Amino acid sequence: MNKFNDKLAIVTGGNSGIGYATAKELIAEGANVIVTGRRKEAIEKAAEELGAIPFVADQGKLEDIISLKDEIESQFGKIDILFINAGITGKSDSIENMSSENFDNVIDINFKGAYFTLSKFIPLLNDGASVVFLSSIVASIYKPNSSVYQASKAALNSIAKTAAVELAPRKIRVNIVSPGPTKTEIMTKAGLDSKTLEGLNDWLTELIPLKKMGNPEDVAKAVVYLSDNNIASFMTGTEIVIDGGMIL
Repeated sequence: MNKFNDKLAIVTGGNSGIGYATAKELIAEGANVIVTGRRKEAIEKAAEELGAIPFVADQGKLEDIISLKDEIESQFGKIDILFINAGITGKSDSIENMSSENFDNVIDINFKGAYFTLSKFIPLLNDGASVVFLSSIVASIYKPNSSVYQASKAALNSIAKTAAVELAPRKIRVNIVSPGPTKTEIMTKAGLDSKTLEGLNDWLTELIPLKKMGNPEDVAKAVVYLSDNNIASFMTGTEIVIDGGMIL
């Protein structure tokens, strides 16, 4: 018997990368999975490939989060697993030259959107449910030209730990996965061309003790682990770092 039979899971940003891989792992373990994304064509294509249920919703827009919550409540009722995964890196720039537009875009999706996704979905979470936030090792690394992205993930870690305490009376566990460099489409979406991306990947690989980039499946398996009440029932407010030793 699969560990998530009769469980309903939501994966935000589920059309590619870590979200897609996690949805695939959850489905393989028997869960019914709802995947969300901003682009209708992309999320519907991913859902068809996965055998998931698609919903078009932009985590950066509060009205989309509320509509998503209302639709899921109307059609499905309660949920058991919530993986708040959607996020962007934004544009790299110094604090001195940072635009308010880029600041708002990153914070609206990575922090405000994640915060209110949890906030609005708390009434739909079954007692004993699992919530997992996708963070990043950048939350505790202070590199130039990445101030807003780093700050958005640090803020995310803070609210995840507060939520773990607030929701503990209902046995709802809230945890964090923080990947290091991972082979996903996020940097392509940030506007890097293939040659620049290849150079960046080679440079990052040299910084990682294990001398390799992570894969989305590495993170997906950690999310599945944290979502399993039989294995991780005593884990809440925990951060699992998946970075090949990069922050050592």
